[in-house]
Amino acid sequence: MDWANSVEFWHWWVFAVVLIVVEILSPAAFFLWLGIAAGLVGGILLAFPELSWEAQLGAFAVLSVISVFAGRAWFRHNPIATDQPTLNRRGEQYVGRVFALSEPIVNGVGKIRVDDTTWKVNGTDCPSGSRVRVTGVNGVVLLVECGDSSEAPTPAG
Repeated sequence: MDWANSVEFWHWWVFAVVLIVVEILSPAAFFLWLGIAAGLVGGILLAFPELSWEAQLGAFAVLSVISVFAGRAWFRHNPIATDQPTLNRRGEQYVGRVFALSEPIVNGVGKIRVDDTTWKVNGTDCPSGSRVRVTGVNGVVLLVECGDSSEAPTPAG
């Protein structure tokens, strides 16, 4: 009897637990779906113990792909609620705030200084020192619109 024909359902369940532990220890949400697939293959093998190892690996591959896509679709439709939605999205934290231009906006491009960081901005042309309100973010570029000169800038701290 060779090892390939001696794989039992509980081997898949142990593999599923190992994958889920790896998921807990890793920063990405990927191994969970593989662990679910391995657990399902263990359940299939419990119901059909005569399943060949080739069929088991094929089922694992197919179920892995299905579970990854199903998990991604589920999270897309059910995002995780948080009290800090802009955490780790620094540019989005500045939307709605007012800053003074450190360099003029010329041909739609300028710069502002926030704390110890200089940000590239896109907006209508304005002279240096003008107050601008951040209206959005495009990658690492802040989208701004020239504001009222009476508007006080947001403290940069």
